[in-house]
Amino acid sequence: MTRSGAHPQAGPPTSEATDGVRNTERIVPDPLPASAPTVLVKIPQPPADEQLDEDGSVPQRRPLRSRIKQLLKGPSTIRGRVLSAMLLLSALGLLLAGSTAYAIQRNDLNRAMDDSLTRSFQEFETLLETGIDPDTLQPFDRADQLVYVVMNRTLTQPNEGMMAMREGEIIFFANQEVEVRLEDDPQLVEYVDLTASRDEVTIQSVTTGFTEYRVLVAPVQLALDERPTYFILGFDADAEHSKLNGTFATFALISFATLVLIGVVGFLLTGKLLAPIHRLRTTTQRITDTDLSQRIEVSGDDDLSELTRTVNAMLDRLEGSFNSQRRLLDDVGHELRTPITIVQGHLELQDSEDPGDVRAVRDIALDELDRMRMLVDDLVTLAGIAGPGFVRPEPVNLGRLTDDVMDKARTLGNRRWTVDARAEAIAMLDPRRVTQAWLQLAANSVKFTEEGTTIAIGSRKDDDGVRLWVRDEGRGIAREDQKRIFERFERGPSSKRTEGAGLGLTIVSAITEAHGGQMELRSALHQGATFTMAIPLLPTRSSSTPETRGRQ
Repeated sequence: MTRSGAHPQAGPPTSEATDGVRNTERIVPDPLPASAPTVLVKIPQPPADEQLDEDGSVPQRRPLRSRIKQLLKGPSTIRGRVLSAMLLLSALGLLLAGSTAYAIQRNDLNRAMDDSLTRSFQEFETLLETGIDPDTLQPFDRADQLVYVVMNRTLTQPNEGMMAMREGEIIFFANQEVEVRLEDDPQLVEYVDLTASRDEVTIQSVTTGFTEYRVLVAPVQLALDERPTYFILGFDADAEHSKLNGTFATFALISFATLVLIGVVGFLLTGKLLAPIHRLRTTTQRITDTDLSQRIEVSGDDDLSELTRTVNAMLDRLEGSFNSQRRLLDDVGHELRTPITIVQGHLELQDSEDPGDVRAVRDIALDELDRMRMLVDDLVTLAGIAGPGFVRPEPVNLGRLTDDVMDKARTLGNRRWTVDARAEAIAMLDPRRVTQAWLQLAANSVKFTEEGTTIAIGSRKDDDGVRLWVRDEGRGIAREDQKRIFERFERGPSSKRTEGAGLGLTIVSAITEAHGGQMELRSALHQGATFTMAIPLLPTRSSSTPETRGRQ
């Protein structure tokens, strides 16, 4: 801050002993002008070297409206949309924060200028209260004397200047050490001369061709003055704002660099986050109707990982359905060809004039058709395994189910039927499917046992689950054949073709697996076999009770 003295343009004022009277005590600042935004519109010009089509015509371009719509739609990829949204929100946040901070700082700066101008005017109030010139100790009788003393005592701040005017002429101005020269701006001088109030002190913004000012205009008129003398003290507002503008220009550059950094980090981060979706897309593109084995790698435990697991589960179901369909077609082509060939061959060779031959061929055809019907029923059952609702569990009384199966199994053959164990408990099972599998095991035992031998069934429920079995005293199964007999169209080494299509144990295994269980087989050659359906427990509405043994 520099100390400034008043430089008179005319001679120094004379002092006469006359009482002075202050004209006003109120400062009325006018509102700050709002700055209007400047909008720059760049109109693209067509290039001079426009490329033409082969026929010499100007190539067709998309209409401007369609290009604008495409621009408003944004990027076509999820990664681009997420990144654009991140950058847009970040830019809006930085813009809002910067604009708010700039407005607050600018308002504080303007208020500080007004406070400084108001404090400077208090010098008048101090001198007018005494009415005595501190240098001459004589009373003030003319306003220019008072203004001269005030200007000599006023310490201007950087970007601040002052002057005094009377009747449109400059009578005093600041010394040459003050950088802001108010008297050198004719537009400001003219503005003060035309608009200055004779009755009140004002603080107002004045814009000229040089700069924008925030000025205090104080009219001073004492008893001997015919017209007031104006004391003008003003800030170069543009210069005051320039430092603030520079600070926020730096903020804008830092914000731009921040957006670039956010864009780079966001590009890498979104790529990592959306990697499961990319793998999902590439995997589904590789899946064909002949190859459903592709699966998506799962990593993490978030929503995308859960989506990946869901898609993998869907692919498992689709693969199972397609495999079941393909297997059904293979099975039909494999198994139905033989009975059809047999029937066709006998019909072609029969002697239609021989009634005995016609009856024999008829019996063969009916037998083969009956076997085909049984085969089709089995294939339909196997085809429905992969579909929903193949089993419908419900609370089942195991003891009653064991009795029902025993009653039905007795009609399958002349054997000594017995019950090894009978569970008095409730379990969640599909009684229809379990009965079907249990009777199939009983029928299988009848095939490979002699009349009068023992076939036993049993049920038990423990902490591991439910166990339902059929035990026989038949020929037994060699160890190397025990896994193979559960496959489709596989039969034991001693079975005959007319005894079935080889799907019985496959259906039993499928029903058990549909309940979440597995088949168990204990057997050895000439020592019988025990087939067990081991089914895990499902929640039931009642508790189990101890089993009862020894019923026959």
